Amino acid sequence: MVQYSQVDRTFAALADPTRRGILERLGRGSATISELAQPYGISLTGLKKHVRVLEDAQLVTTEKVGRRRECSLGPRRLDDAQEWIGMYRRMLDERLDRFGELLERHERSRR
Repeated sequence: MVQYSQVDRTFAALADPTRRGILERLGRGSATISELAQPYGISLTGLKKHVRVLEDAQLVTTEKVGRRRECSLGPRRLDDAQEWIGMYRRMLDERLDRFGELLERHERSRR
């Protein structure tokens, strides 16, 4: 069952291009906050805020390693969003199937 509060957090996290970029980068492997901040030219504090949003959505995990904070892809990934999209896709497919059946009946009645 889709947990809508989790789906809301996931889509809110994905709504920002910086956060999507962070996820893309972490898809290639773990990185520190400093490494993630560099391509965006934003402060470490600013990047930490983005990472916190991703953590709240369980898309990213962080771990303190010495003086650095390592970021990795989280355990939930996009599971809830995928489940919601799949549910929506099935609903649309069913509607299109019914529409197709209606068109077929209409064509047969015109013959």
